[in-house]
Amino acid sequence: MSILQPIHFEIVRAVEQHGSLTAAAEKLHFTQSALSHTVRKLEEQLGLDIWYREGRRLRPTQAGEYLLTVANRLLPQIAHAEEHLKQFAKGERGSLRIGMECHPCYQWLLKVVSPYLAAWPEVDVDVKQKFQFGGIGALFGYEIDMLVTPDPLYKPGLTFEPVFDYEQVLVVGPRHPLRDAAYVQPRQISDETLITYPVAIERLDIYNLFLTPAGIAPKRHKIIETTDIMLQMVASGRGVTALPRWLVEEQAAKFNVTPVKLGPKGMDKQIFLGFREADAKIDYLHAFIELARG
Repeated sequence: MSILQPIHFEIVRAVEQHGSLTAAAEKLHFTQSALSHTVRKLEEQLGLDIWYREGRRLRPTQAGEYLLTVANRLLPQIAHAEEHLKQFAKGERGSLRIGMECHPCYQWLLKVVSPYLAAWPEVDVDVKQKFQFGGIGALFGYEIDMLVTPDPLYKPGLTFEPVFDYEQVLVVGPRHPLRDAAYVQPRQISDETLITYPVAIERLDIYNLFLTPAGIAPKRHKIIETTDIMLQMVASGRGVTALPRWLVEEQAAKFNVTPVKLGPKGMDKQIFLGFREADAKIDYLHAFIELARG
């Protein structure tokens, strides 16, 4: 029998989260003596210490840090598997938890989710926007099953499929001098207030693909979280923004805004769906990808 058992990983993580064996025992519904005995036996079998004392807290040794890393990766997978087995036992197909890593992608996703729910009524769908800027870790941690992103980060064990092509454009208001321009040059934004979502500058296409290579920065950078407020600000002449052309054209009549091409060649982008390679043959996940492509 293997020395390491799931309970050992649960103990390591519980001690890290709660700081002591006493608190970990309470969390895991153990007596402290039983938990201490389990830990001592494990350390004897491994021939090394897992923690050292630092005041009243237990700090992991190098071996403990390694076990904690494995626990944080392994335990979510076990929980994920258990949840799926419970769903199978109830006659359900499974669940598809989708993480969003871009704000405007949400509007696109709504167009895919509606027909998908109709086609796969036995599959639970959940959209998690809190993973907007940490999607890769959420995929590896089994917190989500699919990641919607315009900027895939290729890692072993993950696959990204392009499903939707779009053009990123500058958005201007009804009285803006660039409203009728064929395209805009980076220097023409140097006197503008640029409105963006709350994303790090190095991850904003308008910066890393357009302004920064030209050595240009806007006069002011203003952050707004919601697309509707962003477009209202642009329509009232409070600044400009950059969004997918399809989204701007859908909202143009409502907000009286205009899309303008970024540079003479435009800025072409894609939406990708990322998922774990191990899940590639799950039929309802594959069906979502095919529907998104359509």
